[in-house]
Amino acid sequence: MAFRTLATADRGAVRTITINRPDKLNALNRETIGELTLAFRQAQQDDAVRVVVLAGTGEKAFVAGADIAEMTGLTPVQAQTFSHAGQVLMRTIEGLGKPVVAKIQGYALGGGMELAMACHLRVASEKAKFGQPEIGLGLIPGFGGTQRLTRLTGRGVALELCLLGQQIDAARAERLGIVTRVVAAEELDASVDAIADQLAVAAPLALKGILDAVIEGGECAIDQGLAFETQGFAIAFSTEDMREGTAAFLERRKPTFHGR
Repeated sequence: MAFRTLATADRGAVRTITINRPDKLNALNRETIGELTLAFRQAQQDDAVRVVVLAGTGEKAFVAGADIAEMTGLTPVQAQTFSHAGQVLMRTIEGLGKPVVAKIQGYALGGGMELAMACHLRVASEKAKFGQPEIGLGLIPGFGGTQRLTRLTGRGVALELCLLGQQIDAARAERLGIVTRVVAAEELDASVDAIADQLAVAAPLALKGILDAVIEGGECAIDQGLAFETQGFAIAFSTEDMREGTAAFLERRKPTFHGR
């Protein structure tokens, strides 16, 4: 289907979903959130797609936040629905079962930072800026920012960024674990493409198993998480990909994985 606020493109097994609201610095309104949720669900159901790259149009912003102009008119009940829709999107991305790489240029603020944190890998331009500035609007983060930021950085940093609302640069975001990798602005596209290409030829079922073990198992107590990992490890032994991977290793050739 055609989207009004997004552009999608496939390059082999890599699907790129681009938020296309440059005049609003790609801010998230209700329509964009709905379209993103649908676009990710379509990618999840398409066996030809093995990796998703999430980007924003233009050099100024990945996503500068939620659409404040739309938010100002919300009632408390509508705000609850808006927050819930955003959180459904973030959980859809997080639980996609396929790697999602955020390509972050410019601003990733508020809802944009929350969107980036829901992705599995986050590659940022050295010019990128991050922050949870909701306190300046008399608000709190509503798309999971308090929770994912705490899990990524610890309570102290999460409180600092949310209570003070200050922006941080990409270098500090990387040190805090918010960003996976920082590259020069002119290298961002090539760096993300290289990561996506590597993931696209990896074993899809093993990728899903790793994502499940880290994301779901990581929320459990250690013994439960270890049991989750053991179960995933054992299941991998039932796959054709495991047999192909081990055979290729012994035969000193590159494996070809089919997700079976």
